[in-house]
Amino acid sequence: MLQAIDIRKKYGDNEILKGVTVRVDKGEVVAVIGRSGSGKSTLLRCLNHLETIDSGEIRIDGQAMVTTGADGAARYRTEKDLRGLCLKMGLVFQDYNLFPHYTVLRNIVAPQQLVLHRSRQEAEQKAMLLLEKVGLADKAGAYPAQLSGGQKQRIAIVRSLAMDPDIILFDEPTSALDPEMVGEVLAVMQELAEDGMTMVVVTHEMGFAREVANRVMFINDGVIQEEGTPQEIFGNPKSQRLQEFLSKVL
Repeated sequence: MLQAIDIRKKYGDNEILKGVTVRVDKGEVVAVIGRSGSGKSTLLRCLNHLETIDSGEIRIDGQAMVTTGADGAARYRTEKDLRGLCLKMGLVFQDYNLFPHYTVLRNIVAPQQLVLHRSRQEAEQKAMLLLEKVGLADKAGAYPAQLSGGQKQRIAIVRSLAMDPDIILFDEPTSALDPEMVGEVLAVMQELAEDGMTMVVVTHEMGFAREVANRVMFINDGVIQEEGTPQEIFGNPKSQRLQEFLSKVL
Protein backbone atom coordinates (compact mmCIF):
# COMPACT_ATOMS: atom_id res chain seq x y z
CA MET A 1 0.00 0.00 0.00
CA LEU A 2 2.63 2.55 1.10
CA GLN A 3 6.38 2.14 1.11
CA ALA A 4 9.18 4.56 1.93
CA ILE A 5 12.79 3.48 1.53
CA ASP A 6 15.77 5.24 3.11
CA ILE A 7 14.19 8.69 2.99
CA ARG A 8 16.27 11.64 4.13
CA LYS A 9 15.25 15.22 4.79
CA LYS A 10 17.29 18.25 5.84
CA TYR A 11 16.39 21.79 6.79
CA GLY A 12 19.61 23.65 6.14
CA ASP A 13 22.32 21.77 8.04
CA ASN A 14 19.79 20.08 10.32
CA GLU A 15 19.04 16.53 9.16
CA ILE A 16 15.56 15.62 10.39
CA LEU A 17 15.08 12.22 8.72
CA LYS A 18 18.22 10.12 8.55
CA GLY A 19 17.31 7.18 6.37
CA VAL A 20 13.78 6.13 7.37
CA THR A 21 12.22 3.01 5.84
CA VAL A 22 8.51 2.34 6.33
CA ARG A 23 6.06 -0.19 4.92
CA VAL A 24 2.30 -0.03 5.51
CA ASP A 25 0.07 -2.82 4.20
CA LYS A 26 -3.58 -2.52 3.24
CA GLY A 27 -5.87 -2.45 6.27
CA GLU A 28 -2.99 -1.95 8.68
CA VAL A 29 -2.94 0.65 11.47
CA VAL A 30 0.57 1.88 12.22
CA ALA A 31 1.16 4.13 15.24
CA VAL A 32 4.23 6.36 15.20
CA ILE A 33 5.50 7.44 18.61
CA GLY A 34 8.48 9.41 19.86
CA ARG A 35 9.58 12.62 21.51
CA SER A 36 8.65 16.02 20.11
CA GLY A 37 11.16 17.00 17.44
CA SER A 38 12.12 13.41 16.62
CA GLY A 39 10.87 13.65 13.01
CA LYS A 40 7.39 12.13 13.27
CA SER A 41 5.39 14.96 11.68
CA THR A 42 8.08 15.59 9.07
CA LEU A 43 7.80 11.94 8.05
CA LEU A 44 4.04 12.26 7.48
CA ARG A 45 4.43 15.48 5.51
CA CYS A 46 7.04 13.85 3.29
CA LEU A 47 4.82 10.82 2.67
CA ASN A 48 1.99 13.10 1.57
CA HIS A 49 4.23 15.41 -0.50
CA LEU A 50 3.62 18.44 1.70
CA GLU A 51 7.41 18.36 2.09
CA THR A 52 9.94 17.11 -0.45
CA ILE A 53 12.64 14.63 0.50
CA ASP A 54 16.31 15.03 -0.36
CA SER A 55 16.81 11.38 -1.26
CA GLY A 56 15.11 8.02 -0.97
CA GLU A 57 12.06 6.43 -2.51
CA ILE A 58 8.31 6.61 -1.80
CA ARG A 59 5.78 4.30 -3.47
CA ILE A 60 2.00 4.19 -3.23
CA ASP A 61 0.25 1.05 -4.46
CA GLY A 62 3.52 0.13 -6.16
CA GLN A 63 3.70 3.39 -8.09
CA ALA A 64 6.74 5.56 -7.47
CA MET A 65 6.07 9.07 -6.19
CA VAL A 66 9.76 9.84 -5.91
CA THR A 67 12.98 7.94 -6.56
CA THR A 68 16.66 8.82 -6.26
CA GLY A 69 18.77 9.43 -9.36
CA ALA A 70 22.37 8.46 -10.00
CA ASP A 71 23.41 11.84 -8.60
CA GLY A 72 21.90 10.92 -5.21
CA ALA A 73 19.10 13.52 -5.45
CA ALA A 74 15.36 12.91 -5.24
CA ARG A 75 13.45 12.88 -8.52
CA TYR A 76 9.68 13.39 -8.34
CA ARG A 77 7.02 12.44 -10.86
CA THR A 78 5.25 15.13 -12.88
CA GLU A 79 2.78 17.37 -11.03
CA LYS A 80 -0.12 15.65 -12.77
CA ASP A 81 1.07 12.21 -11.66
CA LEU A 82 1.73 13.47 -8.14
CA ARG A 83 -1.80 14.86 -7.81
CA GLY A 84 -3.23 11.47 -8.70
CA LEU A 85 -1.01 9.64 -6.22
CA CYS A 86 -1.60 12.12 -3.41
CA LEU A 87 -5.36 11.72 -3.81
CA LYS A 88 -4.90 8.18 -2.54
CA MET A 89 -3.87 9.65 0.82
CA GLY A 90 -5.83 11.78 3.24
CA LEU A 91 -4.16 13.85 5.96
CA VAL A 92 -5.77 14.94 9.21
CA PHE A 93 -3.90 17.77 10.95
CA GLN A 94 -3.69 18.44 14.67
CA ASP A 95 -5.21 21.92 14.24
CA TYR A 96 -8.17 20.86 11.99
CA ASN A 97 -7.49 23.35 9.11
CA LEU A 98 -11.22 24.00 8.55
CA PHE A 99 -12.26 27.09 6.60
CA PRO A 100 -13.80 29.39 9.26
CA HIS A 101 -16.11 31.19 6.79
CA TYR A 102 -17.57 27.91 5.45
CA THR A 103 -20.29 25.91 7.15
CA VAL A 104 -19.47 22.36 8.22
CA LEU A 105 -21.28 21.03 5.16
CA ARG A 106 -19.45 23.33 2.76
CA ASN A 107 -16.08 22.43 4.34
CA ILE A 108 -16.78 18.84 3.32
CA VAL A 109 -18.50 19.49 0.00
CA ALA A 110 -16.13 22.06 -1.53
CA PRO A 111 -13.04 19.80 -1.80
CA GLN A 112 -15.15 17.06 -3.42
CA GLN A 113 -16.42 19.49 -6.04
CA LEU A 114 -13.06 21.13 -6.66
CA VAL A 115 -10.82 18.06 -6.76
CA LEU A 116 -13.10 15.12 -7.60
CA HIS A 117 -15.53 17.17 -9.74
CA ARG A 118 -18.57 15.73 -8.01
CA SER A 119 -21.91 17.43 -8.40
CA ARG A 120 -23.15 19.44 -5.44
CA GLN A 121 -25.94 16.94 -4.85
CA GLU A 122 -23.57 13.96 -4.86
CA ALA A 123 -21.03 15.74 -2.63
CA GLU A 124 -23.68 16.79 -0.12
CA GLN A 125 -25.13 13.28 0.00
CA LYS A 126 -21.67 11.86 0.70
CA ALA A 127 -21.04 14.51 3.37
CA MET A 128 -24.31 13.90 5.19
CA LEU A 129 -23.82 10.13 5.27
CA LEU A 130 -20.40 10.60 6.86
CA LEU A 131 -21.64 13.26 9.28
CA GLU A 132 -24.32 10.85 10.46
CA LYS A 133 -21.66 8.18 10.95
CA VAL A 134 -19.72 10.40 13.37
CA GLY A 135 -22.85 11.75 15.08
CA LEU A 136 -22.64 15.31 13.74
CA ALA A 137 -25.38 15.50 11.10
CA ASP A 138 -27.11 18.16 13.19
CA LYS A 139 -24.02 20.42 12.82
CA ALA A 140 -24.09 20.59 9.01
CA GLY A 141 -25.18 24.24 9.00
CA ALA A 142 -22.87 25.35 11.83
CA TYR A 143 -19.59 27.21 11.43
CA PRO A 144 -16.28 25.98 12.93
CA ALA A 145 -16.31 28.71 15.59
CA GLN A 146 -19.54 27.21 16.94
CA LEU A 147 -17.99 23.77 17.46
CA SER A 148 -15.91 22.20 20.21
CA GLY A 149 -12.39 21.04 19.45
CA GLY A 150 -13.49 17.43 19.36
CA GLN A 151 -16.30 18.24 16.93
CA LYS A 152 -13.89 20.16 14.68
CA GLN A 153 -11.51 17.23 14.54
CA ARG A 154 -14.31 14.80 13.72
CA ILE A 155 -15.34 17.15 10.89
CA ALA A 156 -11.73 17.17 9.66
CA ILE A 157 -11.77 13.36 9.61
CA VAL A 158 -15.06 13.38 7.69
CA ARG A 159 -13.62 15.85 5.16
CA SER A 160 -10.73 13.48 4.55
CA LEU A 161 -13.00 10.42 4.28
CA ALA A 162 -15.24 12.19 1.76
CA MET A 163 -12.34 12.18 -0.71
CA ASP A 164 -12.32 8.34 -0.68
CA PRO A 165 -8.65 7.90 0.21
CA ASP A 166 -6.99 4.49 0.34
CA ILE A 167 -4.98 5.52 3.38
CA ILE A 168 -5.30 8.30 5.98
CA LEU A 169 -2.36 9.90 7.75
CA PHE A 170 -3.09 11.45 11.16
CA ASP A 171 -0.68 14.04 12.57
CA GLU A 172 -1.22 14.06 16.35
CA PRO A 173 -5.01 14.41 15.90
CA THR A 174 -5.76 14.81 19.60
CA SER A 175 -2.86 17.00 20.75
CA ALA A 176 -4.85 20.26 20.47
CA LEU A 177 -7.87 18.89 22.35
CA ASP A 178 -8.94 19.19 25.94
CA PRO A 179 -8.72 15.80 27.72
CA GLU A 180 -12.49 15.28 27.79
CA MET A 181 -12.67 15.65 23.99
CA VAL A 182 -9.90 13.18 23.17
CA GLY A 183 -12.10 10.12 23.63
CA GLU A 184 -14.71 11.12 21.04
CA VAL A 185 -12.04 11.53 18.35
CA LEU A 186 -10.23 8.30 19.24
CA ALA A 187 -13.57 6.47 19.12
CA VAL A 188 -14.08 7.57 15.50
CA MET A 189 -10.53 6.50 14.63
CA GLN A 190 -11.04 3.12 16.30
CA GLU A 191 -14.21 2.60 14.28
CA LEU A 192 -12.30 3.41 11.08
CA ALA A 193 -9.68 0.84 12.04
CA GLU A 194 -12.38 -1.77 12.65
CA ASP A 195 -13.83 -0.95 9.21
CA GLY A 196 -10.45 -1.77 7.62
CA MET A 197 -9.16 1.74 6.86
CA THR A 198 -5.39 1.84 6.36
CA MET A 199 -3.99 4.41 8.80
CA VAL A 200 -0.67 5.89 9.89
CA VAL A 201 -1.13 7.74 13.17
CA VAL A 202 1.46 9.99 14.78
CA THR A 203 0.22 10.08 18.35
CA HIS A 204 1.00 10.74 21.99
CA GLU A 205 -1.98 8.59 23.00
CA MET A 206 -0.25 5.42 24.14
CA GLY A 207 -3.57 3.75 24.94
CA PHE A 208 -4.65 4.10 21.31
CA ALA A 209 -1.29 2.82 20.06
CA ARG A 210 -1.48 -0.16 22.40
CA GLU A 211 -5.10 -1.12 21.75
CA VAL A 212 -5.80 -0.19 18.11
CA ALA A 213 -2.51 -0.30 16.19
CA ASN A 214 -1.28 -3.44 14.48
CA ARG A 215 2.28 -2.12 14.60
CA VAL A 216 4.09 0.62 16.51
CA MET A 217 7.15 2.53 15.31
CA PHE A 218 9.37 4.46 17.72
CA ILE A 219 11.23 7.30 16.01
CA ASN A 220 14.20 8.78 17.80
CA ASP A 221 16.51 11.45 16.41
CA GLY A 222 15.40 10.95 12.81
CA VAL A 223 15.64 7.16 12.67
CA ILE A 224 13.30 4.30 13.50
CA GLN A 225 14.88 3.07 16.71
CA GLU A 226 12.48 0.19 17.19
CA GLU A 227 9.28 -1.24 15.74
CA GLY A 228 7.02 -4.16 16.43
CA THR A 229 3.61 -5.19 17.66
CA PRO A 230 2.12 -3.18 20.55
CA GLN A 231 2.87 -6.14 22.81
CA GLU A 232 6.54 -6.07 21.79
CA ILE A 233 6.97 -2.30 22.01
CA PHE A 234 5.12 -1.74 25.27
CA GLY A 235 5.72 -5.09 26.92
CA ASN A 236 9.34 -5.72 25.98
CA PRO A 237 11.10 -2.55 24.76
CA LYS A 238 14.66 -3.42 23.75
CA SER A 239 16.47 -0.10 23.36
CA GLN A 240 17.32 2.09 26.32
CA ARG A 241 15.88 5.15 24.60
CA LEU A 242 12.50 3.51 24.11
CA GLN A 243 12.54 2.32 27.72
CA GLU A 244 13.26 5.89 28.87
CA PHE A 245 10.53 7.31 26.61
CA LEU A 246 7.89 4.87 27.84
CA SER A 247 8.83 5.44 31.46
CA LYS A 248 7.95 9.13 31.01
CA VAL A 249 4.72 8.80 29.03
CA LEU A 250 3.07 5.77 30.62
